Amino acid sequence: MGLTVGGKPVELTQTEFQLLVTMARQPGRIFSRAQLLNAVHGVAFDSYERAIDAHVKNLRRKIEPDPHSPRYLLTVFGVGYRIADARR
Repeated sequence: MGLTVGGKPVELTQTEFQLLVTMARQPGRIFSRAQLLNAVHGVAFDSYERAIDAHVKNLRRKIEPDPHSPRYLLTVFGVGYRIADARR
């Protein structure tokens, strides 16, 4: 799956793309790891929730100007992740 970031093509895995689409449909909404796993794989297991962290890390490397200080794909500590809402 591909998209363009800053005018440059970026290739995403199917899982990365699904994560991004899930969160982008509702900017600002906080998604738990379990909700994201369910959206991507249709099932959420506690033992796999940390796999979402690895996918988010990979996504940040591909879409963020500075993956160590994300502007778009934000962590909500103790809860999960959200896409920044540009309207705020």
